[in-house]
Amino acid sequence: MSPFRKRGKRIRASDASLVLQFSLSRIFVVWLLSFIVSHLPFLLTREWQPPILKQHFISIYGLLTLLISAAITGVCVYLYYRYRYDHIKQLIHRQKLAKMILENQWYETKQVQSSSFFKDMPSGKTKEKISYFPKMYYRLEKGVLHIQVEITLGKYQDQLLNLEKKLESGLYCELVSKGLHDSFVEYVLLFDTIANRISIDEVIAKDGSLKLMESVYWGYDELPHMLIAGGTGGGKTYFILTLIEALLKTDAVMYVLDPKNADLADLSIVMPHVYYKKEDMITCIDQFYDNMMARSEDMKQMPNYKTGENYAYLGLPAHFLIFDEYTSFMDMIGKESTAVMSKLKQIVMLGRQSGFFLILACQRPDAKFLGDGIRDQFNFRVALGRMSELGYGMMFGSDVQKQFFLKQIKGRGYVDTGNSVISEFYTPLVPKGHDFLAEIEKLSKKRLSSAAVCEAKTAVLD
Repeated sequence: MSPFRKRGKRIRASDASLVLQFSLSRIFVVWLLSFIVSHLPFLLTREWQPPILKQHFISIYGLLTLLISAAITGVCVYLYYRYRYDHIKQLIHRQKLAKMILENQWYETKQVQSSSFFKDMPSGKTKEKISYFPKMYYRLEKGVLHIQVEITLGKYQDQLLNLEKKLESGLYCELVSKGLHDSFVEYVLLFDTIANRISIDEVIAKDGSLKLMESVYWGYDELPHMLIAGGTGGGKTYFILTLIEALLKTDAVMYVLDPKNADLADLSIVMPHVYYKKEDMITCIDQFYDNMMARSEDMKQMPNYKTGENYAYLGLPAHFLIFDEYTSFMDMIGKESTAVMSKLKQIVMLGRQSGFFLILACQRPDAKFLGDGIRDQFNFRVALGRMSELGYGMMFGSDVQKQFFLKQIKGRGYVDTGNSVISEFYTPLVPKGHDFLAEIEKLSKKRLSSAAVCEAKTAVLD
């Protein structure tokens, strides 16, 4: 398939009334077909003289079939709207894009001579004709919108290169990425973002990547460390528990810190390495750091070590330090926070290759405890629930050009997957009645039994 075919439908000036054109043409065709079918026996008689036609169509039968044809047309319109609504949305999108170009006057016109009734005689009148209309293509593929706009170094280049806010608010979609390809800038947006929400059973960690939505992955091997922010009731705790449950299905080693002795602290009865006391948490952070440094040295001594390759290449498990209410803990420990911040800074700077990752959660990522470049090392950032403009600025940067909307949906927020593009995000859906403690206990026991079997086999071989 040629590149031009892949771009999708070309947006034209006539698309400004696309929905009306489509509706009238389809409605007329459906009505005409149903009308012809209902009168087919009469039409096949070939008695088409005007008096006979008039008498037939104004008869009770003719009027009744007219009403039936209208009813059939109405049913077809309803069914199309009911089952092909996505196609109607595409028409609306294309119409909006055409209107955007026309209303912003991002096109050029020229005066042309109007033709008269006699072709060889000029009418003396002129009319405007569009001489240049930007090449814009629209394509919907697997729930993702691809909008490509040609960049020609013309006077509308700046506007066409910065359509993010218009497209997000006008099409009610979320920008996923933006790139330049072969003189075309491509905007990739999520269409009907909530439809891309997945259930907790679909959250799978594989090959250093964790699936969180149909089109959102946290590739922790490439973009290590996650920062989660959100107030009470935003779904932060359920999201962290979902991450823990998914990672327990791998060989990852996890350490969980909960300074408020709340929901995450309850995991201490079903899995190891869960701490909520101040001294225990500081000791855990120190041990996590020491293990990272020791692995970095050990990796270089391994026979299959290769420069540039990471822990996964050597078959080593990932280690995660999951830290809830991070800023509250730093406030609580006072002067000791300086030493803790120093260790955490080393972890975020050096942990990627050795497979030591941080997942920090807090209500608001204050610079006081995420300074010295630490916050910039969190490549995957999630803001859940209601947050202020200041909070979003702390999370994603004060210079971010993004309109944040509030929707009363638990588990909804915004995410930056590491490409500096902020898009709408929904945490995996937790079914009603799902018991995290029971599921995590089951997974922990399974891991312990697997580890016991491996040790027994090793002992037999020895």
